Amino acid sequence: MTAETLFASLQLSVPELILAAGAMVLLMIGVFSSERSATPTVTGLAVALLIIAGLWLVLKTGEGEAYGGAFLSDPFARFMKVLALIGSITAMVMTVGHARSAQIDRFEFPVLLVLATLGMLLMISANDLISLYLSLELQSLALYVVAAINRDSVRSTEAGLKYFVLGALSSGMLLYGMSLVYGFTGHTGFDEIAAALTAEGRSLGLVFGLVFILAGLAFKISAVPFHMWTPDVYEGAPTPVTAFFAAAPKVAAMSILVRIVINAFEPVVADWQQIVVFISIASMLLGAFAAIGQRNIKRLMAYSSIGHMGYALVGLAAGSMAGVRGVILYMLIYMIMTLGTFACILAMRRKEGEYVENIDDLAGLSQTNPFMASVLTVLMFSLAGIPPLAGFFAKYFVFVAAIEAHLYALAIIGVLASVVGAYYYLRVIKVMWFDEATGEFARTAGELRLVFGLSGLFVIGYVLIGGPLGSAAEAAARTFF
Repeated sequence: MTAETLFASLQLSVPELILAAGAMVLLMIGVFSSERSATPTVTGLAVALLIIAGLWLVLKTGEGEAYGGAFLSDPFARFMKVLALIGSITAMVMTVGHARSAQIDRFEFPVLLVLATLGMLLMISANDLISLYLSLELQSLALYVVAAINRDSVRSTEAGLKYFVLGALSSGMLLYGMSLVYGFTGHTGFDEIAAALTAEGRSLGLVFGLVFILAGLAFKISAVPFHMWTPDVYEGAPTPVTAFFAAAPKVAAMSILVRIVINAFEPVVADWQQIVVFISIASMLLGAFAAIGQRNIKRLMAYSSIGHMGYALVGLAAGSMAGVRGVILYMLIYMIMTLGTFACILAMRRKEGEYVENIDDLAGLSQTNPFMASVLTVLMFSLAGIPPLAGFFAKYFVFVAAIEAHLYALAIIGVLASVVGAYYYLRVIKVMWFDEATGEFARTAGELRLVFGLSGLFVIGYVLIGGPLGSAAEAAARTFF
């Protein structure tokens, strides 16, 4: 690599370099600050760091390949990176007033979130199996620690351990799949793998490798049958951590899943399409039926996220430009709805200072806190896919793409799963509006009101702003076609 190509590569990856260098500086600031001021200072600087990286990404970053084709900067990568950064910034802002009460007021927490976000950005731009694996591990290692960061809580420690053990298993499967693909094609770059498959055709060993890679990535988006960790980790981890888990990492994992199947394995579309259709149907059905009996709202959101990943995969199964555009819009809308809902869950705190997580604790919320009840109602209707809210359009785009690709059974199962899923969202609404109040929540923090207010506005106003967002998603999807 000559000096010119290295300089060009560094220019394309400036946002990642900002986060990498910034994380090291934040670590130093945290270590040398007094214990009381360290956490708020480092959290504020971490948010500023993510905003600077986002602005640089939007205003300055060009397009092209870097580091010998291992890193790719294109419209798809830019769009998904902006989404991941918004998710990380919002989750970090939501923790500001709750770090002490959730017992995560350590300066390492925002630093770990910055490092996890760095892993996500690198993963979205990965164009090679090796860079994909390294970025995935950077993200995962930070998340394992974050899940268990409240060491005094048995539930948090258990959540971290479960996530770590199952995450290590999925990393092993992913690595095994990559070694098989490398063995049967002789390449690790996505473009080279696609060229080798076009020239030589598929072999049984390569299909095994593809299955293992998809299994490893399905774990990261918590798709069935690799979803086992999700309900326990969502329930056990501190709520601000769960809010982070539910948003940005899902966007990054779905992005790399799209890139690897549409870019590297495009010549064997018939093979991966079958796998994606199966995972999609299983996720939609499990998400719809398993959530019905849940009493804890965080577990309910875990099963809801499994279902939503299934719906997003409907678009990917289509394997068309409309399908990829549907996936991009689905992840955007899903992320905003989820962050808004978790802001409401974080606001579920009794006046005595105790956090509550049961759905029955929301009883009579419409009388005690009408604003929060109204926003949560809108978000629940949107998650259920009721028109004319954003959630309806998200499902509409992926189902239309599936129908255009003649995947009629997949679209019909998706619609039926949506109908079943609507039941448990409507139950939350019924509890808030028709049950008698059992107690009042403490005054909601300003940053939470801002997050759930903005997400509620987005969900209602999507009809008005859907056009420009759809155009941006289409430009991102055109990267592959």
